[in-house]
Formats: sequence, C-alpha cells, structure tokens
Amino acid sequence: MMRIPLLLCLGAVGLASAADLTPLFDESKSWLSAQAETQAKVDALDDERGTLLQDYQNVLRETDGLRIYNQQLRAQLASQQSEMDSVRKEGFEVERTNREILPLMQKMLDTLEAFVDLDVPFLPEERQGRIQKLRDMMNRADVTTSEKYRRIVESYQVEMEYGRTLEGYEGKLGEKVVEFLRVGRVGLMYQTPDKAETGYWDVEKKAFVRDDRYRDDVREGLKIARKQVSPNLIIAPTLAAKGGKEDASR
Repeated sequence: MMRIPLLLCLGAVGLASAADLTPLFDESKSWLSAQAETQAKVDALDDERGTLLQDYQNVLRETDGLRIYNQQLRAQLASQQSEMDSVRKEGFEVERTNREILPLMQKMLDTLEAFVDLDVPFLPEERQGRIQKLRDMMNRADVTTSEKYRRIVESYQVEMEYGRTLEGYEGKLGEKVVEFLRVGRVGLMYQTPDKAETGYWDVEKKAFVRDDRYRDDVREGLKIARKQVSPNLIIAPTLAAKGGKEDASR
C-alpha cells in the first residue's frame, strides 16, 4: 500500500524537473542558432576578404603594368620630341639651303641660255625647248630643289657631250629642208637632199654660207654620223682662233 504514493511522488518530481529544463533547452537552441549565424557571417567575411585580396592583387598587377606602360610612353615621347627637334632643325637648314641655291640655279640657267644663244646654232628648237622646260620647272612646288638642280646639271652635261660627238640630222634652213652635219662644236654644215647645195655656218657672219667645195666631205660625214660607213677623214670648215677660216680634218 505504501509503494503507490512513493511512485507518484517520484513522478511528480520528474515532471517538475522537465518543465524547469525547457527554458534551458530553448536558450541553448537560440545560442546554437546565433553561433550558426555568426559562423555564416564569419564565412561570408572570409570569402569577402579573399575576394578583396584577389582584387587588390589584380589592382597591383594592373598598376605595375600601367607604370611600365607609362615609362614606355615617356620614352617614346622623348624620342618623338627629339625627332621633331631634328626635323625642325633640318627644315631650317633646308630653307636656308633653298634660299642660297635657288638664286644659283637661276644664274646657271641664265648662263646656259646665253651659251646656247652664242653657240653654233645646231638643234635650236631642241636646246631652247630644254631650257624652257627647266625654267617652267623652277616655278613648280611639286619638284624638289635637289631634282631641279639635278636636271640643270644634266642639261649642262648634254651640252658638254655635244662637243665630243659627230651628228647628222634633218632640219630646215629657211624654207628648205636640208641635212645638217655637226662636227663637235667646231663645225656645222648643211646639204640639200639632192646634194645640189652645200654650205656651212660662218661664225663671223653669223649666217650660213654656201660653199659647194665641201659637198663630198659633207656627204661622207653624214654617212659616218649615221654609221653607214666606217669613220674616215673628212675636211670641214672651222673658225681659227684669230678669226680666220680654216679647214679642219676629222
């Protein structure tokens, strides 16, 4: 009979203890939840720190790249500035050279034209035309100064070459078509195609003079000039140093 009340008492004590532990369990759950949230925040911060560290490292690499690039740009700018200074200096030199050489070239042209005017009158249209082309070229901005000078010197060389060559060509003497024979610069003769008239340029008279005595020599000279026969001796009228006319062999 006595056991029942004892068991009831023990059950009551057990029930009372469980009820007292419920708040403790709830608090533990809250603490664990808070710990989980804190850990999640810590993990998130750690991830964020890793991302920021990676970004920082990337920025450092980009900064190093930009620093090297800027150094290269500064070197390029310095080189370009030096080149610009050199070009500017060369431009001043070219401008000064042009100021000095252009009057010289004009004088060379005047001298060449005067020489052709005073020379034996062979190939007059060709030679005067060459000088006129040079004068027209001098006013052209699309032709460099060096090219202008080169062409003038080339014309001088052509004139020099005339003094060392034998040439035959067709031209007009007044209204007549004749064949001219140029012997260097010492003689200029002509002959009509039918060989009926022969003559030469008289330097003193500044005119062509008929002289049929040189008919055979002029005919032979024209053949030699045109390479129709082998070079041979011919007699050509020339002007002596004192102004007297002489016959010259060639």
